[in-house]
Amino acid sequence: MTPDLQDLFEFLSFPSVSTDSKHKGDVLACAGWLQEKLDSMGLATEVHETPGHPIVIARNTHRPDKKTVLIYGHYDVQPADPLSLWETPPFSPEIRDGKIWARGATDNKGQMLAHSLGIGKTIAEKGDLPVNIILLFEGEEEIGSPNLAPFLEAHREELACDIIAISDTGMVAPNTGTLGYGLRGVACAEVKITGPARDLHSGLFGGAVANPATAAARLVASLHLPDGTVAIEGFYDDVRPLEAWEREMWAKLPGVSDEDYLKVTGSPATFGEPGFTSTERVSARPTAEVNGIGGGYQGEGSKTVIPAEAFVKFSLRLVPDQEPQTILAQLSAHLKKHCPPGVKLEIEIGHDGKPYASDPHSDFGKAAQRALKRVFPGEPMLIREGGSIPIVQAFRDILGTDTLLLGLALADAQIHSPNENFPIANFEAGIKLNQALLEELAK
Repeated sequence: MTPDLQDLFEFLSFPSVSTDSKHKGDVLACAGWLQEKLDSMGLATEVHETPGHPIVIARNTHRPDKKTVLIYGHYDVQPADPLSLWETPPFSPEIRDGKIWARGATDNKGQMLAHSLGIGKTIAEKGDLPVNIILLFEGEEEIGSPNLAPFLEAHREELACDIIAISDTGMVAPNTGTLGYGLRGVACAEVKITGPARDLHSGLFGGAVANPATAAARLVASLHLPDGTVAIEGFYDDVRPLEAWEREMWAKLPGVSDEDYLKVTGSPATFGEPGFTSTERVSARPTAEVNGIGGGYQGEGSKTVIPAEAFVKFSLRLVPDQEPQTILAQLSAHLKKHCPPGVKLEIEIGHDGKPYASDPHSDFGKAAQRALKRVFPGEPMLIREGGSIPIVQAFRDILGTDTLLLGLALADAQIHSPNENFPIANFEAGIKLNQALLEELAK
């Protein structure tokens, strides 16, 4: 095993699950490992405590005649559940079929460590970097980065930079350089529907009182029209239309046809808002999704009850120029309007993040494309990402800086699912990409 892979295996062995309090010590230990690794490269490294998990900052010696590049990543990971579906233990990395299999392999430890190792190799080979570098690695991205924006505000001057680079997104196909120039935003909410004071016998009380589980199903059904269009009033009012060049370019992208989506997802057919391709719907159209629904008896066999309560979890993906708070207010109004009689509705607003869009044809965007061409064959692909990294818009709002999204993840990486994986080839390409990127950004 190469030293680079050995480093990645050590990094992946930490169960740095930010959402689970019993892993707080593991998250802290992971931050400590990261500090030691960056120190060993000759960078000046600091660990900043927050009300949650630490933020790790590393810098080289800055010179006023050089551009300053900030590279962001996160060392926290999603929970590994359900453990029974993993082929190998999630925090015992293994190589199979040219891939590294472990929780965090792609999201985001493999991608962020590739940048770090690229920096280390450049320093070892040339004694310095062509730019001033700031590495900012947090441990709370998977829980919405609650402490990062306040940290940016408090350290605005020390974190001033010309451009930001992030590899926490995807590439459209294997060995295809991909520059992301947009991200969907997100807005989350949970609804609790309550009826009787306790579960009731469905024979003695069915027909006399409303059933919260039935009410939950009716609320969910009200969210969309039969063709997949979101039925929330005003939902599409502020959506920025697709540019003609975007539709033309995306129609030619490899790896994102309807057949590709079906192959990756295992679904029997594609489905969504009419008038748009699957790629357009995922990249540049807003959606409303049900992430979880439950209530009543969940065990084996029958238990004839009217449940006392039910719940639904929602996430809405947003595009420029939608505002999360506006959309959440529209969702709340929709749910209240469509709440069936005989039950009570409690709406709990969750985390949110603004959508992001930048100009891929800017000077920095062109530099990133040159770097991608040095590492991957062919012309780089330009995309807007369907996922959300809420802190990207916060970087713009607080630091006034745009972000280059240089994805190394593949569609079958199984991020957030059992058997997450990252190709060794992508990890090694990420190291080379960092070296090429810093050189191109310095020009």
